Amino acid sequence: MTDFSVSMCVYAGDNPEWFKIAVESIINQTVRPSEIVLVVDGPVPQELNEIISEYENNLLFNVIRLEENQGHGNARRIGLANCKNDIVALMDADDICLPTRFEKQVKMLTEDSDLAIVGSNIAEFVDDSNNVVGNRNVPSDDTGIKEYLKRRCPMNQVTVMFRKTAVESVGGYIDWYCEEDYYLWLRMYLAGMKFANIPEVLVNVRVGREMYKRRGGWKYFCSE
Repeated sequence: MTDFSVSMCVYAGDNPEWFKIAVESIINQTVRPSEIVLVVDGPVPQELNEIISEYENNLLFNVIRLEENQGHGNARRIGLANCKNDIVALMDADDICLPTRFEKQVKMLTEDSDLAIVGSNIAEFVDDSNNVVGNRNVPSDDTGIKEYLKRRCPMNQVTVMFRKTAVESVGGYIDWYCEEDYYLWLRMYLAGMKFANIPEVLVNVRVGREMYKRRGGWKYFCSE
């Protein structure tokens, strides 16, 4: 099986328990990554730091600690720059990967050398992953994704696996309030790259009041 990396960011506002569940969902896959690059975006509380320190002693992990909070886009950029493999999966610090996520995505990328990025649908849940409150389904084929992209973000960022060389060739992640992912997909689209989404849920995404606070308001509207 092809070697691949997982890039993940954690910051002071992340819940320690949820973070540990997210990391364990990366480790307990049918196909495991050869490395997990974890960017600690600025100082974190003691409880969260204790969990991070446990992983710091694991050879699977490359933990990068930033002295000050750099923001999501910049943290993503730093994480990607430190990935050793060309195939990279993204993961958020409070979501849960289904066990076959990486197996299915690596298979698609290795079988289609023209494919630059592959994501999937997500199930949104509150508190417990069995308490699903909604799904975000996105187009699966390249043509449908590119048509959808003209109106809305066509990829669920927390589900994507891509080729590092493809992403870096269009400038990589550039900090853009709550929209650094959409901005990247647009540049990949303009460069003529091929997209795909697996038409099933491969990541359970935690939602609630805090998420809606982060992704709402006038500043978010202007960024969109």
